Amino acid sequence: MQQEHKQEQPKPKSKRFAIVLGALVTVGAIFGITKYVHALHHEETDDAQIDAYISPVIPRVPGYVNEIRVTDNQLVKKGDTLLILDDRDLKIKLQQAEAALLAAQSGLGIAEAGSSASQANVATSAANVTALNAQVEAAKVNVWRATQDYNRYSNLIKDHSITQQQFEQAQAAKQTAEQQLKAVNEQKEAAIRQGNAASSQSSASSKQINVADATIKQKMAEVEAAKLNLSYTVITAQQDGQVSKINIQPGQLVQAGQALFNVVGANELWVTANFKETQLEKMKVGQKVIVTADAFSGHEFEAKLVSLSPATGSKFALLPPDNASGNFIKVVQRVPVKIAFTNMKDEAVKQLRPGMNVLVDVHLD
Repeated sequence: MQQEHKQEQPKPKSKRFAIVLGALVTVGAIFGITKYVHALHHEETDDAQIDAYISPVIPRVPGYVNEIRVTDNQLVKKGDTLLILDDRDLKIKLQQAEAALLAAQSGLGIAEAGSSASQANVATSAANVTALNAQVEAAKVNVWRATQDYNRYSNLIKDHSITQQQFEQAQAAKQTAEQQLKAVNEQKEAAIRQGNAASSQSSASSKQINVADATIKQKMAEVEAAKLNLSYTVITAQQDGQVSKINIQPGQLVQAGQALFNVVGANELWVTANFKETQLEKMKVGQKVIVTADAFSGHEFEAKLVSLSPATGSKFALLPPDNASGNFIKVVQRVPVKIAFTNMKDEAVKQLRPGMNVLVDVHLD
């Protein structure tokens, strides 16, 4: 009986389990406290990538590719020639524009000559009117004198003091003087009309000069536009950087506005980090940031917070969400934050490439 009683007694619990459990609880508590304290002074996100200025190479005029002067991944400087388009058609258009300009300039010379001739005609007409005014006055004097002679001869013929022939001569002289006065008046009116016509012609010639001058300015603008289009056949780099893969060949037809390839800027790199809206409470411009890249494990890049986006990323989407329609489901939004590297002497910075994933740690203190 005693032997069976001894077998039913429970075995004492192992102290090893208690020690292991206590150690795990202690480590978990230390880890949790550490993370909590770290979270009070830091904000982190792995939704972040390297960014840079990417300049697309886009022709401004259509044409056939004549020569490509760069290769894939080649380093270029601002102003370096990337490719050249066939410019023969644009040279012909420039020659046509220059010829049109010469024709417009000749038209201006003709208009100026016509204006000078019209002004001379106006002066001549004015001189003719002045001369005819003098002739009218002289004809009026002749009419007055012939009338006086006629009146005297009329009284004398009644007394038979003169012959009938003398009376008829006085009468004829009076009629001749009156006809001469009428003719001179008509000539004066014709000269006045001619002067008015010359004045109108002179005014029209002056307007033709203005039209010709405007035409010259238009043709000059067309020449400048033709020169500008001709210059567009030489496509140059807009910034220092590295050429992407080139997907065109000599002889290929390209259109204006068609993206051919890109030049990735080499002078400035930054990080675009997308933080949750709940993480932005204590974040502000100028705070220190530590960036670690997946491509350089263990290397820390020094940076600082430069700016926060004026809107969430979803607002810049092609189809932004419209919560006013349909069922609303609250989703935590992310806000893009720009982070700039502060230690540009770090050689590892130069090895970063746009699109690389990074981990961002913002120091809130």
